[in-house]
Amino acid sequence: MARAGDQNIRWLAALAVALAVILTVWVGGVRIFVIQPIGAIPEGVTAIVVNIRGLNLIDSPDAFCARQGQPNLLCRGMTAAKVANEGKIILRLPYSQTLYSLTGAPEY
Repeated sequence: MARAGDQNIRWLAALAVALAVILTVWVGGVRIFVIQPIGAIPEGVTAIVVNIRGLNLIDSPDAFCARQGQPNLLCRGMTAAKVANEGKIILRLPYSQTLYSLTGAPEY
């Protein structure tokens, strides 16, 4: 039977590993970029990207543009193009409404 002290050490070790992973991801510049379905991308996309400055951990063109002022079609397109051209897309996934809602984008 495991002692309470052993369980506490395991719990603290697991917490330390989780924090180290989160810190590595943040410092390494890994971001989740969610583009909602629009005319050019009718099904939407969720991309895991690196090397893009100015994005939150989970972000979208709408949320990025809302932080800059009023989101509009031009800003959304320019933001998506910046991520595609300047960043490195590690993984493309289907659109996720749950992740999109976490970006802080305004509701339309």
